[in-house]
Amino acid sequence: MKKADVKIGGEYFAKVTNKKVTVRIDAENSSGGWDATNLATNKKVRIKTAARLQWPARAVTTPAAGEPKRVLKKKAKSETPAGGEKKLSCVKAALQVLETASQPMNSQEMITAMVEQNLWESPGGKTPHATLYSAILRDLKRGDESRFVKTERGRFTVRV
Repeated sequence: MKKADVKIGGEYFAKVTNKKVTVRIDAENSSGGWDATNLATNKKVRIKTAARLQWPARAVTTPAAGEPKRVLKKKAKSETPAGGEKKLSCVKAALQVLETASQPMNSQEMITAMVEQNLWESPGGKTPHATLYSAILRDLKRGDESRFVKTERGRFTVRV
């Protein structure tokens, strides 16, 4: 935020001791910044710079008579894609690929097959194969309850 955007009496989301909290700006501080109240704990805090304020928690202007206050909320992530069906996790997509595969596969082959079959898409990571490999190794630690079987170095198949 910019200093000009901060209004006395306004409520904002702010970073206070590495936590995002709602604060109400009470007054300007003589040393710079603002005196504020943490609305979760009712403790006084000092906001030194406008960079600590992230966005308004509520509209600063007072509503007209009979009009409810508008509250600005952060947009929630949708859990399902536009098609309405829930996306598969990387591990579950790997299980599906291995079930249809005729031979054991390594993690890079699984990632390629998952993308080709539109079962899973990387959210932008640089090494999705390493993440999948790590997840499979964690699953293998479950012993007989594991969903994967390691056939040889770096190659896996699904437990039957």
